Amino acid sequence: MNEMLQTIMNRRSTRKYNEMPVTEEQLSAIVEAGRFAPTGGNCQTIHFVVLMNPEIREKLRGLVQEAFAGMELSEDLYASLQNSIRRSKSGKYAFDYHAPILIVVANRRGYPNAMADSACALQNMMLEAESLGVGSCWINQLHWLDEEPSIRAFLEPLGIGAEETICGALALGNYDEKQSVKPRTGMKVDYVR
Repeated sequence: MNEMLQTIMNRRSTRKYNEMPVTEEQLSAIVEAGRFAPTGGNCQTIHFVVLMNPEIREKLRGLVQEAFAGMELSEDLYASLQNSIRRSKSGKYAFDYHAPILIVVANRRGYPNAMADSACALQNMMLEAESLGVGSCWINQLHWLDEEPSIRAFLEPLGIGAEETICGALALGNYDEKQSVKPRTGMKVDYVR
């Protein structure tokens, strides 16, 4: 099996991080992998905001918890969104799993490929993190809260402008314990020859 396929198959979402810091070299390589993701028409409109300051991440955690806690819970919501609301209402919600680094990924509002381009960048960064032995987890909560005034007001001074939409985020850090690889059986593949 080739090295890239092995990296893809070994990557798992990390939800528990230890205190060992991600090195500047590792972080730089991970962000660079995101910068070299394909974009529709080579537009290159993705914007990365790398949050390393613990006070800023803690404040953002509180704003996210407050926003979700104010939402109504209903059974027709996406299961992960239901979980975010429930945990926020209990006062025990850390949407980023207390990762030491959070990379917010934004793109131009109204750009038809905003989400697809950002997804490619996030995937590139997750694979580079795995290749370096760094844990990562795709975070959707900021995308779900893209129109929340408190979140927008907090992120604007950090660089996310009104002309941008938040497409996702990436939690990064050294994993406390590597999750085991489980077989993938739920995706259908049809070959038409």
